[in-house]
Amino acid sequence: MENILVTGATGNVGRQVVSQLLATDVRVRVMARSPESAGLPRQVEVVRGDLTVPTALDRCLDGVDAVFLVWCAPATAVAPGVAQIVKHARRIVFLSNLTVRDGIEEQAYPVTTLHAKIERLIEVSGVRWTFLRPGAFASNARIWWAPQVRAGDVVRWPYPGAVTSPIHERDIAAVAVRALCEDGHAGAKYILTGPQSLTHRDQVRTIGDAIGRPLRFEEIPPEAARREMATIMPASIADMLLDAWQNVEYAGSATVGKPAPVTPTVAEITGVPARSFRDWAVDHAVEFQQ
Repeated sequence: MENILVTGATGNVGRQVVSQLLATDVRVRVMARSPESAGLPRQVEVVRGDLTVPTALDRCLDGVDAVFLVWCAPATAVAPGVAQIVKHARRIVFLSNLTVRDGIEEQAYPVTTLHAKIERLIEVSGVRWTFLRPGAFASNARIWWAPQVRAGDVVRWPYPGAVTSPIHERDIAAVAVRALCEDGHAGAKYILTGPQSLTHRDQVRTIGDAIGRPLRFEEIPPEAARREMATIMPASIADMLLDAWQNVEYAGSATVGKPAPVTPTVAEITGVPARSFRDWAVDHAVEFQQ
């Protein structure tokens, strides 16, 4: 029986990876800074660890066959952290992102540069690897809009016509689990999207349908949005998103005025069509309720 370590297991995707791995014939271990508050099923072995302390990773990695890697540490910890992981694991599935461009040293944005660096270190390590490159997470809607929706019927946000093809965290996890547990995925860079290209306005309308309340989208200027977004995300991420939404094309993803790309990868890997944004909104409707 294989032993699989999951990092970032208390996040949206990581928690789904843990849940789906428990339905397979593997042992699941989780690395957590605070095991006592991880809130994971009792079948999961939770081990205290931190990506910023490579020497403390040995206990987490001891006897591990594969790692699902979500990088949730500063860029300065990348090289020593990855070096420690590849000493132990035979297989790594890394949650990267759609914006990474192959063959480019300096990427367009800090998070893209970080993910590209991690990919390069894993590629040259000699372990079997699979990179997951999802586009927009459907769960972003909860971070961006749920507080506003709980407070009223108006969502104030920039660029109502900006489009993405949001992907359900369960579908990212489903692909990850197959890459962790099956052969045939080594060396793959999977571009993952949801099944539909939707504008911000469409997504807000869909959430309203899911909770049974009509929601109104009120456009605000980018500078006002930047100030508001800075309260819920790092400034560098806010700048990246605003830049993406205002440009005709960004790192392979169309934005205002053009449909976002939709890939069939989820269905090809899992045998099940990707869940729609409406599916996601119904699954998370309670988080938007007043």
